[in-house]
Amino acid sequence: MLTETASSAGCDLLERRFTAAGYSVTFPRPEQRGERGAMIVSRLETRPLETGVTYLPHRAVGVTVDSDEGPVDVIGLYVPSRDATEVKTERKRNFLQECRHTLLDGEGDAMRLVLGDFNVLEPGHVPRYRFFSPFEYEFYNWFGAAGYEDAFRRLHPEELDYSWVGRTGDGYRYDHAHVSGRLADRLTACSYVHEPRTMPDRLTDHSALAVGLAVTATQPLQVSDPHRAPEPVPALF
Repeated sequence: MLTETASSAGCDLLERRFTAAGYSVTFPRPEQRGERGAMIVSRLETRPLETGVTYLPHRAVGVTVDSDEGPVDVIGLYVPSRDATEVKTERKRNFLQECRHTLLDGEGDAMRLVLGDFNVLEPGHVPRYRFFSPFEYEFYNWFGAAGYEDAFRRLHPEELDYSWVGRTGDGYRYDHAHVSGRLADRLTACSYVHEPRTMPDRLTDHSALAVGLAVTATQPLQVSDPHRAPEPVPALF
């Protein structure tokens, strides 16, 4: 799952290359210039999943994949960041409120993984930053109230690790993966992969997040190396 995607030449290239290599790509393009969203690229056959998010819907992307344990829903979120202005604060608040009412049903038999850049910290985050508001910490708590578990915290209850580091060296665990109750029992791994952020020619300013689940896909796709996938030739007529 990729975040901070845009209706741009670079993201269009990613979509074309992965599609040509046999991957399933779900990429709702933001309509507004300068807006960002999310993309899901899968080695598995996927079905579209309606997230129900109508406010900034390109920031909430969903698919369903089939497994030996039943269907697994995967929802990728790119929560808006904010500053001290009322406009950006309300934008983030509205998006989180809508996600709360449409996505956070983790109880029952459904197997669901919600992951991405939440731009939100856990309430007990170390260090503590004063500029976060209660509504941001409450969004993290809503997951637990809705029957989800923080995948990283389930496996690493006390570990301090960060997915974004500021210019002053302060760390933030902005990127999360939450699993519904049934899927939590099949969680085998969850860790941050820092190389995309720390290598000399870094790809991004965020670390990647890897999640392992003990389920077997029933519809894997035949994929090839997207670097070598041929570009589609445009038809003249």
